[in-house]
Amino acid sequence: GAEKPSAPATASASRRVLPDGTYATESSLTARAAADSATSLGLDAKPPLRAVLLRGDFFTGTVLASTLTKLVLRFAQADADADALQVNSLRAEAALIMAGVVRIGQSPLVATPIDEDSYDRVLACIRALEHMDEDAAVLSGAFIEDTQDAFARLVRGEDRRAEEEERKSSRESAVHVDSGIAFRLLGGGSAGAAAAGAAAGDDVDLALGEAEGQAAVSKLDSVVQLTGFSDAVYAEAYVSVNQYDILLDIMLVNQTAATLRNLSIEFSTLGDLKLVEKPTTYNVAPYSFSTVKASIKVSSTETGVIFGTIVYDGPGVNDTHTIVVNDIHVDIMEYIRPARCDEAQFHTMWTEFEWENKVNMSTTREAAESLDLRAYLQHIMRATNMACLTPDNALAGDCGFLSANLYARSIFGEDALANISIEKPTDESPITGHIRIRAKTQGIALSLGDKISAAKVQLP
Repeated sequence: GAEKPSAPATASASRRVLPDGTYATESSLTARAAADSATSLGLDAKPPLRAVLLRGDFFTGTVLASTLTKLVLRFAQADADADALQVNSLRAEAALIMAGVVRIGQSPLVATPIDEDSYDRVLACIRALEHMDEDAAVLSGAFIEDTQDAFARLVRGEDRRAEEEERKSSRESAVHVDSGIAFRLLGGGSAGAAAAGAAAGDDVDLALGEAEGQAAVSKLDSVVQLTGFSDAVYAEAYVSVNQYDILLDIMLVNQTAATLRNLSIEFSTLGDLKLVEKPTTYNVAPYSFSTVKASIKVSSTETGVIFGTIVYDGPGVNDTHTIVVNDIHVDIMEYIRPARCDEAQFHTMWTEFEWENKVNMSTTREAAESLDLRAYLQHIMRATNMACLTPDNALAGDCGFLSANLYARSIFGEDALANISIEKPTDESPITGHIRIRAKTQGIALSLGDKISAAKVQLP
């Protein structure tokens, strides 16, 4: 289930996310001593690459090791008649640089020690140069051809994604060549007046945030029953969410044979919701109805709750009756929109955001038989309105494990991050794993966790 998110006070500033998704931990004393030693070393006066390594960016060190290995392999391939002494000299120099990267990562001079993933990557490059004479063709294919093909697939995937987004935007705003242009002022007769009225109605629907051609039946999904059929006053509300405004159109029905005097409905909100104006009072005749409208302003992205009571006076002077209405929950999905950012921005926000909510994922064996990991990922994306930042080529292939980064942004400019890690060892096994959600505010982290928990039992 969803756990209550925790807000680390000072650990978030020093916590680092490794390339494999795990955390690199360090004590405050070590971090302070390393920072003092880095200051005393004068990193600004050192060469840029050395200064980057001393600051603890060992991903750059792994890129340096891979680049040196590729250069040595390409040199051996390009000049087949090259002197073996010259090739061995380049191999030794490259291995010495890689060993220096590992040694500096294990020294107390760096801000953070080298992580295991970078350490294994550098050692793999050293072993590749060591066995270069034995398996030259295999190493060349792994370090040169395979990496180049993987990068080419990544570039093609990004280009394909950009083309799809451009095609989608152009399709939404496309107008057929043979479509007629309707001039309202030039329309004559009753047909022209009807067309002008229909166009004005379309403009009103567009201003209210309603989709074009939306059926009236779909509005029934937003109707909330506030009181029961046996209450003296039956009430139901149509909830219309339009970005920063929530409009409540409430119908009140007098189910008694007496006139209800000074009938009003009073609201109170929980969360970043604010009632704009207090609804007025009405006198409702027997078995008649009245319509009340209330406007509520929204200032942040979180699941808000609207409470209310119906108050009216009875036949007596001091006879006041109160009916508690059902709560109205404002769905956070009305404010969340899929968005995209690069990997560097994602990791920066993941490190800086304070609130984290971890939701454990598990499905039944029967539900997992008809779902694979990618289909389950698509189900979570639809439930949370989040976009997948992990490229399609990284999710391709048959594997029993899947890890992806999700990102969304609210209409208020607030960011929501998520990392999903799920596994399915065999076709008959259930899907298990967890999702970590991070946000700058507690409301987004809690609300998205509740959405994911509800999506677990609504599998397609």
